[in-house]
Amino acid sequence: MQEITTKDAHVVQFRLDIRRLLQTRLLEAVEVVLKEELSSALGAPRYERNDDRHGYRNGVEERRITTANGTRKVRVPRGRVVAKDGATEEFRSELLPRYARRTEEVDAAILGCYLAGANSRRIRKALQPLLGEEHLSKSAVSRVVMRLKSLFESWQHRDLSQERYGVLFLDGFHLKIRMAKRVVSVPVLAVLGVRQDGEKVLVGLRLAPSEAAANWSEVIVDLQKRGLPAPLLMVVDGNAGLNKVLAAWPGAQVQRCTVHKLQNLRDHCPAHARREMKRDYDRIIHAKDGLAARGAYEEFIRKWSALCPAVARSLEEAGSELLTFYEFPKSMWKSLRSTNALENLNREFRRRTKTQGSFGTEDAALKLLYGLVAFGQIAMRKIVGHRELTALMMDSTQAA
Repeated sequence: MQEITTKDAHVVQFRLDIRRLLQTRLLEAVEVVLKEELSSALGAPRYERNDDRHGYRNGVEERRITTANGTRKVRVPRGRVVAKDGATEEFRSELLPRYARRTEEVDAAILGCYLAGANSRRIRKALQPLLGEEHLSKSAVSRVVMRLKSLFESWQHRDLSQERYGVLFLDGFHLKIRMAKRVVSVPVLAVLGVRQDGEKVLVGLRLAPSEAAANWSEVIVDLQKRGLPAPLLMVVDGNAGLNKVLAAWPGAQVQRCTVHKLQNLRDHCPAHARREMKRDYDRIIHAKDGLAARGAYEEFIRKWSALCPAVARSLEEAGSELLTFYEFPKSMWKSLRSTNALENLNREFRRRTKTQGSFGTEDAALKLLYGLVAFGQIAMRKIVGHRELTALMMDSTQAA
């Protein structure tokens, strides 16, 4: 038993020695790259004199930076570079900006803790064994979190002309936010896009007084102003306000969410008849093809117009937009016949924010939701049938 313990101790020590060696080599590599960066800026390596040289070295300074392996000292070369007007200016490293004291990995870890619901004190306590206490003060953590605000603002106003989505899911959900000294439930209007390779991307987030047509119109107009091309398909929940503004992209097809419509039908159907109604409805949305679905649709209308006219009228309200998904490849039907892709994201939003109680400001709410996706706290899978989507988007691009 003692022999095994001793052997294990040697293995642990060996791993620690290797780790220290790798850390040392990593820091040495960083210093070499910094020297090469300065040589490139000056136009000549150290001690070399030539006609292309435009500046001189000016010693070194020690910087303490916090990396994923802890706080370390790095020797940063200094220099003066001759500008075009003949004046000299201090060399600024792009690899290690002047006031940078933490690597991007550490900042990402801090933001990850924040997005997971930890406050500044808990973040410092969680990361202290790895990073030590230096550069992890309360103000340092706050500065990192403030970066999230600037990233969110840039994301909100980014150019969309080069982004292309085959499918857009549009839906809303509610968050509790303190407004005008009261905590109220406010709708968040969300847009989720699907790229050519099937990857889901958060396209837009906006707080609104309601899901009225005017508010959804602002969302879509904003996307168009920033150059977003029309998608092949828009999947919506059937909200009356949203339905009125879908004509903004006349070339895009519309699919009404079959899950939301089933709930509407249940609301209009007597409790004792709901099971039968659902069987008839399933024959529509789970048909073998579009032709069979239209036959089941017409049969549903005939039958329920006699049994419960309110149910038939509710189905007629959705019309052919309930069956649009049948016009796409069969492998994509499951992904396109409902807004579940966005509902799953909204469910994650609600789960991650329920510990917050309420948000103090609108910006704080949206910033957190954006950060959860941008920093990988919420991972989204590709849609089912994404290979066929790639082919469809390529064909539509060539046709255009």
